[in-house]
Amino acid sequence: MSRDIGRVGMAARYSEASIFNGVVYLAGMVPERGDTDIRGQTEDVLAQVEQRLLECGSDKSRILRAQIYLTDIREIGAMNEVWDAWVVPGAAPPRATVQAPLANPAYRIEIVVTAAQA
Repeated sequence: MSRDIGRVGMAARYSEASIFNGVVYLAGMVPERGDTDIRGQTEDVLAQVEQRLLECGSDKSRILRAQIYLTDIREIGAMNEVWDAWVVPGAAPPRATVQAPLANPAYRIEIVVTAAQA
């Protein structure tokens, strides 16, 4: 077991991901565009999650846990439609979804994921 911590997409304030002992910890992913509805923002964020996991030697079938933050919990149904179409059948991870204000008022969703490397 390695004691080294890998960091991906480092900035002064945070990293896009950390990897330790075969586990990938993603930073909160937010939409690249704030001018779409919850479905569009969810698709955007999930595409980013999928890309970052691939860059870290994992994929969406290996997600251990997901935390989803919505600015309006009443949009959970529309968000779930996109999530359900994206998640790998038989590999749905444990998940929590809560309402919370986000850093940018244009963001409707933020997703944090932990996954095992392949």
